[in-house]
Amino acid sequence: MTGYTMLRNGGVGNGGQTCMLRWSNRIRLTWLSFTLFIILVFFPLIAHYYLTTLDEADEAGKRIFGPRAGNELCEVKHVLDLCRIRESVSEELLQLEAKRQELNSEIAKLNLKIEACKKSIENAKQDLLQLKNVISQTEHSYKELMAQNQPKLSLPIRLLPEKDDAGLPPPKVIRGCRLHNCFDYSRCPLTSGFPVYVYDSDQFAFGSYLDPLVKQAFQATVRANIYVTENADIACLYVILVGEMQEPVVLRPAELEKQLYSLPHWRTDGHNHVIINLSRKSDTQNLLYNVSTGRAMVAQSTFYAAQYRPGFDLVVSPLVHAMSEPNFMEIPPQVPVKRKYLFTFQGEKIESLRSSLQEARSFEEEMEGDPPADYDDRIIATLKAVQDSKLDQVLVEFTCKNQPKPSLPTEWALCGEREDRLELLKLSTFALIITPGDPHLVISSGCATRLFEALEVGAVPVVLGEQVQLPYHDMLQWNEAALVVPKPRVTEVHFLLRSLSDSDLLAMRRQGRFLWETYFSTADSIFSTVLAMIRTRIQIPAAPIREEAAAEIPHRSGKAAGTDPNMADNGDLDLGPVETEPPYASPKYLRNFTLTVTDFYRSWNSAPGPFHLFPHTPFDPVLPSEAKFLGSGTGFRPIGGGAGGSGKEFQAALGGNVPREQFTVVMLTYEREEVLMNSLERLNGLPYLNKVVVVWNSPKLPSEDLLWPDIGVPIMVVRTEKNSLNNRFLPWNEIETEAILSIDDDAHLRHDEIMFGFRVWREARDRIVGFPGRYHAWDIPHQSWLYNSNYSCELSMVLTGAAFFHKYYAYLYSYVMPQAIRDMVDEYINCEDIAMNFLVSHITRKPPIKVTSRWTFRCPGCPQALSHDDSHFHERHKCINFFVKVYGYMPLLYTQFRVDSVLFKTRLPHDKTKCFKFI
Repeated sequence: MTGYTMLRNGGVGNGGQTCMLRWSNRIRLTWLSFTLFIILVFFPLIAHYYLTTLDEADEAGKRIFGPRAGNELCEVKHVLDLCRIRESVSEELLQLEAKRQELNSEIAKLNLKIEACKKSIENAKQDLLQLKNVISQTEHSYKELMAQNQPKLSLPIRLLPEKDDAGLPPPKVIRGCRLHNCFDYSRCPLTSGFPVYVYDSDQFAFGSYLDPLVKQAFQATVRANIYVTENADIACLYVILVGEMQEPVVLRPAELEKQLYSLPHWRTDGHNHVIINLSRKSDTQNLLYNVSTGRAMVAQSTFYAAQYRPGFDLVVSPLVHAMSEPNFMEIPPQVPVKRKYLFTFQGEKIESLRSSLQEARSFEEEMEGDPPADYDDRIIATLKAVQDSKLDQVLVEFTCKNQPKPSLPTEWALCGEREDRLELLKLSTFALIITPGDPHLVISSGCATRLFEALEVGAVPVVLGEQVQLPYHDMLQWNEAALVVPKPRVTEVHFLLRSLSDSDLLAMRRQGRFLWETYFSTADSIFSTVLAMIRTRIQIPAAPIREEAAAEIPHRSGKAAGTDPNMADNGDLDLGPVETEPPYASPKYLRNFTLTVTDFYRSWNSAPGPFHLFPHTPFDPVLPSEAKFLGSGTGFRPIGGGAGGSGKEFQAALGGNVPREQFTVVMLTYEREEVLMNSLERLNGLPYLNKVVVVWNSPKLPSEDLLWPDIGVPIMVVRTEKNSLNNRFLPWNEIETEAILSIDDDAHLRHDEIMFGFRVWREARDRIVGFPGRYHAWDIPHQSWLYNSNYSCELSMVLTGAAFFHKYYAYLYSYVMPQAIRDMVDEYINCEDIAMNFLVSHITRKPPIKVTSRWTFRCPGCPQALSHDDSHFHERHKCINFFVKVYGYMPLLYTQFRVDSVLFKTRLPHDKTKCFKFI
């Protein structure tokens, strides 16, 4: 009604229609808004009311839409999981809060302790500083007291030679030259090192006349000698080579004397000079006879009494092997002792003084009056009578089948060629050497050549004529290698030779072989012997021996190595301290200046170690006859340090007579990195270990990313020049201990076994002490030696794949042992352990010592080594037979002795276990 009225009143014209439309739109919007409001407000309220009423009408426990309590909502499965997570998180938060509070309290306590420790450290630093001051003051006071009570000593002032120095006052007679009046000691201080200057013979006129072989051999040995210097101003000794001359060159004495006096450093009289005349033939000219040599020493093989000055001049061996090394395959063995002939002699006298048989006097009348000038005819008759008696098989020939070699007057000339003479001497037990009939001929090159050849093939020399001066007679004890019989006793020679026992004969033959190899065999040995004789006379010690400089391969150390329970599980055994302080090196050899006096004859005549010719080693030589204390400072300390001889139980005592000592492990390896790393890790925690030297024998360097284990001691990786098993025994300068444990990279030894071997070695320092034993056997069908590795109660070798030995033997193996042995080791890549056993048994004449019952030591699962090759044993058979050839006899000795500890791992009360014993 209202809307109609309004439409009617306003419905006049177009304007009224527009107003009506606007009004209608407004009504529609208002109605729509009101409708939406009713729907949005009242419908939810109605629905809520309806649902609430529906829940209350249903049975208990079946309410679905109504409001519920909080604990009832957890009955739904997915809600229950959320509830449990909430409760767990709440509990963890509570626990973390409790721990936080505990940690805060602990941090507070630790902070207090840190402050207390800082205060203690400061106090300790103050105490240490005070102690250092006290020690410094004490040392200063000690030095002052020592300075007050001891004179000030310093090295002698070095006097350098001057060209215009006239030298010492001349002796009244030149033949009266001795060291005290013809040698200038002031130019050779004890600390000089014995520098020797060698003239170049080619710079002088007589140099063009020298035998090319002699000159070439001499120059080669001079270049390799450690004492030779090119600085003549600091030289102690001056050496000039004047012979042997080429044929048919004859240099007049006056011309040679003039050239000698023109030497740059002759200084008017030639003091501190040595003139060397080496003879390569039996008829070498005596160049220096009628030549005034002044105060210069003369070294040659032929001397007349008028020119020889005892204690000053040197009788040397002839240079038979000029440019060649001895062929050991042609040298006969030293056994059997008895050979085909009892003695032999071949020679022819070209010129004789006079025959004693032509005189009308009996032998007794000759002995009552003056001795005859020539006994050669009596010698001939006696020796022929022995040959005709046929009591023993002998061979004497006084006339050469061919033209005899040229010789000096009254000298027995050599017959035939050298090869023919050696073949006869190989069949001879003794070799007769008849000295020249001229009493004024002290020694001749022909006589020295006979001596050389006899020693070379093992025929014991029998020298008829006591007036002869054998080579190096003032240094060598020839009675240990030869028989020197006066000519009047020629009738007793046969009886004397038959009376020698086999043991004495073998000892003389062995000593003769040693003298020949050391002083006669090569040009180097002759020149070294000449220098060694002069150096020994003036009491200058030998120069230090050369050590192998270790070229270290850089490597990275990884994490600390663990301990293999199979290697170091020793229960409650105390194997010794694991070194936490810096490595302790063995005391050095300090007898440099007294050795030349105290060990004079022993060093020159002790077979088979030519110690005097070679520089002294940093460590004391260990020989059976020596018992030296290597400790320093406190003197001798008993084994174990116990009072009254009670000692300690074996497992807690180091043993031996050296109070403090460590050992060095030398491990040879070749491109087996994993095996090597495992072996190094097994050394972790090993007591008394100084360091580990890994000899890297491969030209290929280790992997750059390889991590080496940290075992608590230094690991030195040494790079070698070539792949050689001889590198195992090189005396590396990084080895600072006397004891060396040579071990393969795949050796598997427990710590207690290693320590037991070390303690046994300390009781037998001159022996090889190790674990795997082997032995040699004689093959009767093939008449040769065999190498055997079968299990046996008898052994003669201990393999160096797991063995202790003294570093001194490393020097002998590398520098003294014949080069032919090392060459064969390189050829077969085998036998280095056999060579070391030969060497030590040859030096000591003792067998090695085996410890424990273990026969093998290879680790399980390791890659196969060279020893698994089929040719391995065949090569070792050949090695043994070749080494026997080189040494001339079989030096290995059998033994059934094995060392096992009874109480080493027996856990007894400490008051009961006071000793140990071996079985």
